Amino acid sequence: MKNNLEKNNMLKEFYIPTYICVPESPAEKVSQIPICPVIVFINSKSGGQLGHDLIVTYRKLLNHSQVFDLLEEAPDKVLHRLYGNLERLKRDGDSLAAEIHKRLRLIVAGGDGTAGWLLGVVSDLKLVNPPPVATVPLGTGNNLPYSFGWGKRNPGTDQKSVLSFLKLVREAKEMKIDSWHIVMRMESPKGSTCDPIASLDLPHSLHAFHRVPNNPHDKEYSCTYRGGFWNYFSMGMDAQVSYDFHSERKSHPEKFKNQLSNQIWSSLCAYSEVQKPITFIIFSAENIFEAGMHTRNIAQLAKVKIMKKSGKWETLEIPQSIRSIVCLNLPSFSGGLNPWGTPSERKQRKRDLVMPPLVDDGLVEIVGFKDAWHGLVLLSPKGHGTRLAQAHRVQFQFHKGATEHAFMRLDGEPWKQPLPTDDGKVLVEISHAGQVKMLATKNCIAKGIHEAPALSTVHPESSSSSDDTDDDDFAEERRNFGAALSFRYMDDLTKE
Repeated sequence: MKNNLEKNNMLKEFYIPTYICVPESPAEKVSQIPICPVIVFINSKSGGQLGHDLIVTYRKLLNHSQVFDLLEEAPDKVLHRLYGNLERLKRDGDSLAAEIHKRLRLIVAGGDGTAGWLLGVVSDLKLVNPPPVATVPLGTGNNLPYSFGWGKRNPGTDQKSVLSFLKLVREAKEMKIDSWHIVMRMESPKGSTCDPIASLDLPHSLHAFHRVPNNPHDKEYSCTYRGGFWNYFSMGMDAQVSYDFHSERKSHPEKFKNQLSNQIWSSLCAYSEVQKPITFIIFSAENIFEAGMHTRNIAQLAKVKIMKKSGKWETLEIPQSIRSIVCLNLPSFSGGLNPWGTPSERKQRKRDLVMPPLVDDGLVEIVGFKDAWHGLVLLSPKGHGTRLAQAHRVQFQFHKGATEHAFMRLDGEPWKQPLPTDDGKVLVEISHAGQVKMLATKNCIAKGIHEAPALSTVHPESSSSSDDTDDDDFAEERRNFGAALSFRYMDDLTKE
């Protein structure tokens, strides 16, 4: 009886009344103001049956109206409705709505792609006080949850496990994390065999953005996609094998009912977890090696340009041996491995590196891999990839006729990108795009500028911004990630 009373009292700290979440509902009186009100988003397809089980448990413990299945309702619609209602209630003098607005925290359960989807929405809403986000590891890699201390193994779905997680959310600290904007533009002449990729095959955080061609008589289409990432963008060998894994999962979903089976199948990637049995690692290496044999090196595919803190574009020389390139924002890649490693002071000076890599320094770490065996080096204590550069912006200009397609991956979600074999152009550009707030546990591996002020010499606010460049061809696309319309406050509406 006492335990039930304690549980009920604790749950009140997270509870949001229905009238806050559902407009036009009758107002409710609550016995206490919630200390840590939460809105919960769960991808019911993630983690096999775990996503569905989590929804059931959260809805039993909290208000049904504050827990959402992302397959039933997209986060942008939920948050637009919620913040619109909060604004109206605050204007009517509702003190509880004001407190919930100030204290609100978000929980997202799914893979890294699902988490990126929500982060893109929160960024695009452009809220005055955006809520921080906690991530539940329901995917295969789980790099975002792992970086911020939430673990990388699928959680328990029983009430005790969920209560423990809620307590951690209440005690978590806020951390800022860099957001990275990506724009991909494709242009092809009439009669080209290259078609734009279907939207359904794209990652959650990449969205179509249509532009009118400069010369519509010459171009059959000019198609642009935009989006964002918070963990990494990769291209080449690793993305190809990840694509094969995801394709297999779509064709045979019965083989991917839990994280263990997913990890066994995703051992087709060389960058698998250290704890895997050696038989799976060998199996992984053989398959990656086979993929590597059919993957062109990055230098053959594209010219790579970077912009450092100086604000000037410069060509990044990519060794001919590099078959995979990763633009990394967090200290975790493919299930908790760190391909950047810890370079010596001599190497830092020689390559003009800013150390240590921080999640809010306005820079991505660019790492290359030669082949499968190079990737397996990450399994050793001091293993790392080929450190190529740190940059504020990155651009890939694909060579004409290099190949029919390239494999790319955004926060764990891969796709097969068609490339023109004629006079068409494909350009991918990555740029710093502000920050979002994450929730982190005390001993997380992600580090920010405030934790290493003497070692960090770059701050995103002092770096050249992607919005203030005179020769920027992507200014229109870069206004947001395309995940949601910006939220409009009442004051904005009354001015019209």
